[in-house]
Amino acid sequence: MIEPDLRDRILAEPERLLEDRDVMNALVAANERALGDNIVDLRGIAMQRLETRLDRLEDTHRSVIAAAYENLAGTNQIHRAILQLLEPTNFEAFIANLTGEVAQTLRVDLVRLVLETVQEDSDSDPTLRRLGEVLRIAPRGFVTNYLTNGRNGAGRPVVLRAVTGLAGAFYAERADTIRSEALMKLDLGPGRLPGMLVFASEDTNQFKSTHGTDLLAFFAGIFERTMRRWLA
Repeated sequence: MIEPDLRDRILAEPERLLEDRDVMNALVAANERALGDNIVDLRGIAMQRLETRLDRLEDTHRSVIAAAYENLAGTNQIHRAILQLLEPTNFEAFIANLTGEVAQTLRVDLVRLVLETVQEDSDSDPTLRRLGEVLRIAPRGFVTNYLTNGRNGAGRPVVLRAVTGLAGAFYAERADTIRSEALMKLDLGPGRLPGMLVFASEDTNQFKSTHGTDLLAFFAGIFERTMRRWLA
């Protein structure tokens, strides 16, 4: 027999038992044992299936909320980086800012801006040397070749991937530490060769082909329009 005090508490607040999943599972299990092995409790089976579906729904709900917060955080991060990108008042500061505040905001380990040229002696230009390691001058066709990893085709405007065999020559002394990269093709306007903005990370999972590219495509759109003004 149930102790009188416990019985009175249950009768006074029965809803507390219904809200406790562990207690309800124990009561259902006890009821099944009392029925014996030859009787199938369809209501108990239905409750188990409903409970399983509820667990799945809760997991999905948590995943959706987590994805929404992550997307919001990523959007805010890109917006801050764009505002920082627009602050410099001269081209040298604009380029230097890529490796400073912008890189810190986006939490990337390395930034490169690639500009194609047909001039063979462009590396000796003192103006370009003054801009530092962030700017790389490359021959015509380099951007498409790097984006497609040496394959034929135009390639996608934004590519997220683990580093490939081409990274060794591109990242030079940092090649041993860089593990993933985000590549953004830049349209610098009529009559100009394409460019490429590169975000690289030592984290293998920071840039993966399964990640969305909308925010980086938006950032690249702002960046290329700003570059057109500077180049003009």
